[in-house]
Amino acid sequence: MSSSQSIALVGMPGAGKSAVGKELGRRLQRAFADSDVVIEQRIGCSIREYFEREGEAAFRQLEEQVLAELGEQGAGVVATGGGIVIRPANRACLQQSFRVVYLHAAPEDLYRRLRHDTKRPLLQVADPLARLRELYAARDGLYREVAHVVVETGRASVGAVVTDVQRQLQAASQG
Repeated sequence: MSSSQSIALVGMPGAGKSAVGKELGRRLQRAFADSDVVIEQRIGCSIREYFEREGEAAFRQLEEQVLAELGEQGAGVVATGGGIVIRPANRACLQQSFRVVYLHAAPEDLYRRLRHDTKRPLLQVADPLARLRELYAARDGLYREVAHVVVETGRASVGAVVTDVQRQLQAASQG
């Protein structure tokens, strides 16, 4: 695995991108950035508040800018927002600027992790599991399109997932 190329973690809300990203960055001795945290620092409020006030299109535009900036900085580990793959420009940026890891989890596993979460704007609906299934159906193919490797997160611990990510990235760079 090239030490000069950044690693981006993509996947559904609740797949573990932030937790896995922090630990992966620590193990690889690389800077870690969570694109959602970078966005919140820039806008001075929560993504949920911004989403409600400005709408999804404005949020997605800002998300695209932040991803491009993180890609230019290089050599770190980046946890992306779950919807990052929606825009073609983001998919192109991911493929050109990062080694992309898709942290895959079934909607039922995601629901188990997120059922008490009130911060994610797309899940503030009457039936969050149905919403997760819809998002998964729309996004799974896009995550797979950009991913260099796919790692199952299911019920594994963060440490086990990070070890699997490292192993798969190493194998992919040798292949």
